[in-house]
Amino acid sequence: MSAVAAAKPLPEKKPVKFSNLLLGAGLNLFEVTSLGQPLEVTKTTMAANRGDSFAGALARIWSRGGILGFYQGLIPWAWIEASTKGAVLLFVASEAEYYARTFGANDFTAGISGGVIGGVAQAYATMGFCTCMKTVEITKSKLAAAGVKPPGTFATFMDIYRKEGIRGINKGVNAVAIRQMTNWGSRFGLSRLAEQGIRKVTGKKEGSLNAWEKIVASALGGGLSAWNQPIEVIRVEMQSKTVDPNRPAKMTVGTAMKYIYSQNGIKGLYRGVVPRIGLGVWQTICMVAMGDMAKTYVEKLTGEKVTAKH
Repeated sequence: MSAVAAAKPLPEKKPVKFSNLLLGAGLNLFEVTSLGQPLEVTKTTMAANRGDSFAGALARIWSRGGILGFYQGLIPWAWIEASTKGAVLLFVASEAEYYARTFGANDFTAGISGGVIGGVAQAYATMGFCTCMKTVEITKSKLAAAGVKPPGTFATFMDIYRKEGIRGINKGVNAVAIRQMTNWGSRFGLSRLAEQGIRKVTGKKEGSLNAWEKIVASALGGGLSAWNQPIEVIRVEMQSKTVDPNRPAKMTVGTAMKYIYSQNGIKGLYRGVVPRIGLGVWQTICMVAMGDMAKTYVEKLTGEKVTAKH
């Protein structure tokens, strides 16, 4: 057998279509504008105020402006993040998955590689400064409690930029990158394990699962991926505007972890895990259950067939 005959053909490179980007951005914007941001605010408030109970965190958020308190940081930061992170993930994950396959990786390994590298790219491209500004918006209410009128969104952004530059508005970006990397890797792997379990129970050896089975598998993957909540609490602490004389002036992932542990113990590193699990499940419902309806609408709007998986 000749070397040419034995050589494996290169994998086909999947095109990144405008319809795919539009679908991802639309679903992400719906998710964050509905229940996503209230769950994000609750999670961040509990992580920043680790002495609060769940009910205490809800009361604290309500005191910031009633129902609007649950949507702090939505405009523009959460909208910017939601509308761009899907595009970044799709571009980078597609490229990473393709090159992993050219090196001989199987579907599972190539998929995880794409997800991990795409997640890191998300963090450094858009999510770093967006999560930082959302956290600042949510935690700067301490100024109001002290009788000082907090500055507006863009005034806060420019103040941080003038004092600390690009590094200031991207504070905690390394923690965001670790969170995204472990999120996508574990979500992908755990969802696939759940799908295998469902197939064994239902006797479906081959073929796709129905909508409810997809939701269950993806929700399990999304919920169980909250095992990395400590890095999320660390991220919030690094980006928080909390004033504490015992708090390290310059925080790294390591010093933030030591500070949280010294103040609140191991439980402190898991504050906000319940709303985080809820957020993972809600994201899954939006992407899976509503994905088919949105897919049909986007195909009519653009005239392109949507090929993205959701």
